[in-house]
Amino acid sequence: MASKAICVGVGIPMIVVGALAALLVPPAAGDLAGTAEFVGSLIGILGAVFLIAGLFYTKEPVTH
Repeated sequence: MASKAICVGVGIPMIVVGALAALLVPPAAGDLAGTAEFVGSLIGILGAVFLIAGLFYTKEPVTH
């Protein structure tokens, strides 16, 4: 059972914001363009991690 709150509420917005930050901020950052791109990419990667974690989240432990 996936957690929609984690996937839709945290994972997807972080991916979108990270992608926008990695693409739109570096041209305006000047000397810090590499750092701005890295931070945007990091936010997107963390969003993907939250999305995957939300897919595997269950309230009750699975015991087989």
